[in-house]
Amino acid sequence: MADQIDTRISGIPCIIECVYFFKQPALGPNCDSDWDANGYTDIEFAVLDRRGRPAPWLERKMTTDDVARIKALIEAHVESNEGNL
Repeated sequence: MADQIDTRISGIPCIIECVYFFKQPALGPNCDSDWDANGYTDIEFAVLDRRGRPAPWLERKMTTDDVARIKALIEAHVESNEGNL
């Protein structure tokens, strides 16, 4: 089972399950790709209700601020667990 984080979307309690996480550190200006040179983080997550069931209705309520906040929560969670998800 993937790690889960308790949070709220539009004031509604929910669970966020990280499905995929990859962090590419910056490799410097000599890389073939500007993405690799600057580094990037790729995160995919699922929104679940409090019982752990997929909640597409709640996912539709997410704002861009919610998405950014949730991705920051996931990244902080992964870093606090030394990259183990």
